[in-house]
Amino acid sequence: MAYQSMDRPRYVVPALGTVYSAIEVYSWPLVRAATGFFFLPHGMQKLFGFWGGDIAKTVEGFAKQGLHPAWFWAHYIGWLEFLGGICLILGLLTRPVAALFAGFMFVAAFHVHMQIGWFWTNRGMEVPIYLLLICLAIVIRGGGPLSLDSRFGREI
Repeated sequence: MAYQSMDRPRYVVPALGTVYSAIEVYSWPLVRAATGFFFLPHGMQKLFGFWGGDIAKTVEGFAKQGLHPAWFWAHYIGWLEFLGGICLILGLLTRPVAALFAGFMFVAAFHVHMQIGWFWTNRGMEVPIYLLLICLAIVIRGGGPLSLDSRFGREI
């Protein structure tokens, strides 16, 4: 990989280099799984009513945003968040799922949240943009060595 050919950093505490090298393999799965764990509860909320969620309210919200057919999009996004979140956690079909999430976050950022503003504290586009960029990184990098994609020896 390109970044492996770069010079290694010189640490202020050289002994930490050994620690970082030992746990480096877990950094990418952590990013991938954390992203999946971010989306998963949102799908559970939409589809199964967890945490006060309700698919009917989601359909209504999508219709108000002009996302038609609202019933289809609400269910599609709910299942993407739920099943796609699980896929990212496991590293299964990582690139296609991350690409679907990137598209979803693009629409969320620029169609829904941009008119509200930037900051996440006001429901602005800050978090959707961040998730869009993380999902693009996952599309580029793939599942990594600690993924089901790698275990099966096939990655799209």
